[in-house]
Amino acid sequence: MALPAEKERYTFADVLTWPDDERAELIDGEVVLMAPAPSRGHQEISGEVFRQLANYLEGKKCKVYHAPFDVRLFEKDGDTPEDVDTVVCATDAGREGELIFRLTYDLCQCTKPVKRLWISSMEESAIRKGFDNLVDGQKYNNLYAAALCRAKADWLIGINGTRLFTTLYKGKTLNVGRVLTPTLTLLAEREAAIEHFKKEKFYTVELDAQGIRASSGKFNSKTDAEKLRSACLGKTAVVQSVTRKDKTERPPKLYDLTTLQREANRLFDYTAQQTLDYLQSLYEKRLATYPRTDSRYLTEDMAEGLPALCSTVAGALSFMVGQPLPVHAAQVVDSSKVTDHHAVIPTAEIAGADLAALPTGERNILYMIAVRLLCAVGEPHTYAETAVTLDCGGASFMTKGRTVAAAGWKGTEKAFLSTLKKKAEEPAPALPELAEGQRLEGADALLKQGTTSPPARFTEDTLLSAMEHASAEDFAALESVERTGLGTPATRAATIEKLVKSGFVERKKKQLLPTEKGLALSWAMPDQLKSAKLTAEWEDRLGAVERGELAPEDFMAGITAMLTGLVRSYRNVAVAPSPLSDSGRAGIGKCPRCGKNVVEGKKSFYCEGYHDTPSCGFALWKNDRFFTSKRKELTKKIAASLLKTGRAAVTGLFSEKKGVFYDATVVLDDDGGKFVRFKLEFDNKSTRKEGK
Repeated sequence: MALPAEKERYTFADVLTWPDDERAELIDGEVVLMAPAPSRGHQEISGEVFRQLANYLEGKKCKVYHAPFDVRLFEKDGDTPEDVDTVVCATDAGREGELIFRLTYDLCQCTKPVKRLWISSMEESAIRKGFDNLVDGQKYNNLYAAALCRAKADWLIGINGTRLFTTLYKGKTLNVGRVLTPTLTLLAEREAAIEHFKKEKFYTVELDAQGIRASSGKFNSKTDAEKLRSACLGKTAVVQSVTRKDKTERPPKLYDLTTLQREANRLFDYTAQQTLDYLQSLYEKRLATYPRTDSRYLTEDMAEGLPALCSTVAGALSFMVGQPLPVHAAQVVDSSKVTDHHAVIPTAEIAGADLAALPTGERNILYMIAVRLLCAVGEPHTYAETAVTLDCGGASFMTKGRTVAAAGWKGTEKAFLSTLKKKAEEPAPALPELAEGQRLEGADALLKQGTTSPPARFTEDTLLSAMEHASAEDFAALESVERTGLGTPATRAATIEKLVKSGFVERKKKQLLPTEKGLALSWAMPDQLKSAKLTAEWEDRLGAVERGELAPEDFMAGITAMLTGLVRSYRNVAVAPSPLSDSGRAGIGKCPRCGKNVVEGKKSFYCEGYHDTPSCGFALWKNDRFFTSKRKELTKKIAASLLKTGRAAVTGLFSEKKGVFYDATVVLDDDGGKFVRFKLEFDNKSTRKEGK
């Protein structure tokens, strides 16, 4: 590739003025590549970086993209950059935190040595200890390389996939992405399973023996179930077995963002984005800790302060008056299970806050995380479960009962739910004391009919869970992966919102349903983009990059090869008409040339067949000389009438020759040429008015 004259510094204008044949569009089957992005005020890049870019693009046809960044350096009063001898990277202790710092550092063209602060706790002691043990920033070079590979690969998948399928179907933008597409596929596959599900009837017999209700197994035949019912009526039921087990339900874990979003959807119908927004606001008011976390534990240095925090939190909740307040900190403390941030909990600031003045959504979320903290450190819930089998009419009937021994943490949960006028899940009622061989006289029996149910449609709760656990078997085979499932707690809500706003998914009450367009897009995607397995494969290879076992260039070479193969596999492919070809605009009529919809654009009413080969060139231009010379606007109403009947009655047309206004009928006179023609027809009653 021929470079411009040798310079010390090059601008991106130099890159973008390379010959067009070096920057062929994707429509020709080539791959879009990414160039480094300059910051505002730093529009130049070093000669060495430019030469590296040129070498990377050598022999490749590409389109060079760059995005502007706004990077500002803040300095202490009186300080200058020369006074700083070391830069401390104090971003999140993880892959993405490392990426944010390194990009900013490079964009500022900083060359100062870097030390890394690596902490997950915001306790003062942890922060001081971290600063006392700063690590050379170069130790995390491989972590940065993996983060940059992930960011580049996601960008390349998104830009190439989106442009490829949008170009193929020639309609509205079709968003494609490593997380977006598999999430849409989850919804589409669930909808297909529901559509193909065949309901089947089944029958059971319910036995009532001296107040003890027990059920038989299922019958496919109503006749067989009726025979059993008749055989049991008025007969004696005999206790075959009584099994009693003492069980314990341990306190729940603290909330990470995804779990909080799921439960807020169940309790309050909040979308994932709403929950994140409410929690973010609480964080900014210093009432809650950092929201975007996938950890459900606290760091060990937080254990000492937990009793005081729990006491403060309980004191701020009116429904906790009279409730026991045990604090078992060990249940929620495990530094080894904390990643970038610890679990979401309330802060001690809750004590002085006017909770009643908070917006309803924020208050509900704050109560949720406060109650979860108190439940998580509480006593276990213990109960005895009794399983009883009765014999009657030659068949077995089963029933279960439960006796609570200690309410434990569920007492706190029940107190909270009572304020919402929501009942906690009611367990099976306790059973009377029974003994094997005991006879229960005069049984009654009822025949009950039921139908098998299709899989339930996704709600935000269940979809978030499906995203979190997608391709679990593939991730289970990997060791030391930082992320599992589709997306991260920080991005899952945005993914759902993007699907909704793009028209691929719609909300119906609490349910999320794929639209016709969403279904069509999912079925059009190749398997490699639809499966969450791609993310698992990436995490495996990114882990190798972090450990220094795989060169970043080799990871990116694999991404480039995959995309090149994907794009080339669709070269010269003709796709059948589908909802994906719809521009998303409402049609105002049918094209008189090809019969497709005519839609309104900014400058014309045009046929949606303009993308076809050969193109349908039909268009009614809003600035057509025929109308502008008559001081008349070609409105949507006139255009619709012309398309429907070929004629439109128009009043107030201006005659340039006579200077008068008149009424007439505009007739569509299209001969298939480049421009549509019109003519006028008059009737005897056409009126003419003198111009002013």
